[in-house]
Amino acid sequence: MPHEDPAAPLRVGIIGTGGISRAHTPGWIETGAELHCHSLEGADAFAETFGATVHATLEELLAAVDVVDVCTPTPVHAEIVHQALDAGKDVVCEKPLALTTEDARSVVEHAQRVGRTLFPAHVVRFFPQYAAAQRAVETGAIGQIAVLRFERTGSFPTQPWFGDESQSGGIVMDQMIHDIDQAIWLAGPVERVYAQQSISSETDTVRTAHAVLTHVGGAISHCRGLWGAPGTQFRYTFDLAGDAGRLQYDSAGDPGVVFDEVATQRQSTGDGFLPDVSGMRSPYAEEILEFAAALTSGGPSRVSAADGAYAVEVSRAALESLRTGRSITC
Repeated sequence: MPHEDPAAPLRVGIIGTGGISRAHTPGWIETGAELHCHSLEGADAFAETFGATVHATLEELLAAVDVVDVCTPTPVHAEIVHQALDAGKDVVCEKPLALTTEDARSVVEHAQRVGRTLFPAHVVRFFPQYAAAQRAVETGAIGQIAVLRFERTGSFPTQPWFGDESQSGGIVMDQMIHDIDQAIWLAGPVERVYAQQSISSETDTVRTAHAVLTHVGGAISHCRGLWGAPGTQFRYTFDLAGDAGRLQYDSAGDPGVVFDEVATQRQSTGDGFLPDVSGMRSPYAEEILEFAAALTSGGPSRVSAADGAYAVEVSRAALESLRTGRSITC
């Protein structure tokens, strides 16, 4: 449903003011949005930084805005999205859309039922390297795609709840879901999933996971994720092979921008949890701008609510495979 008055600035409510909200907000500012926020902690500091109006309760915020951007911890995504939809608001929700397949499907169905728009923030679709790869695959540049490999490495998140799979879904639901979504975007629906995980004997904050996706169309995707010790540099790669060619990218080996010593030192102060995007147009801003344009015009976006729910479904199948040691049919 298009925004009721396209000439008026969107009134956007940021719910949750942790790290990811600060990646989303510059995009909203670029659209000219009027910012509001609500959070259990950190709202005042966020408001001071970005010029937002603080609301003491979620209900108060929902009464003041047109759109909400859910940047809270994963366990409450579905609950807040339902509340926002009940209040007649369009919603952007940080990935994963929900913690379970049932909850993800429920929020999608709710949005359809009330005629509101729900966007899952799968930001990797907005990274220029992945967007270019998708266009190349779609236009047949490498022929029929057959084997896809994705790797994603970063430091363990600073908040310890990420290590609790009952709260975050662990590395599969929080980090690997990006590459699972890419595999689906490029090679289509998944028939079955097999996954394994290794956790350090010294600390559960260092872990690696592997998932092999067999696609309905016959392609095979391998996703590897690593949460490393503090100081681990963020890195992402892909290798896409078809019957007419191959596409490869490595953020470490082909950064596109070469930094001098001063800039390199500034880069090294990051937390390693989110990718460094200082050498490119921010993909976080790009996704927000595309979502805002779609809300204003009623047009499409490259990621739909159904895409977000399906990424959760396949990720949950990978978690079930970890639990049982079996290949899981999707």
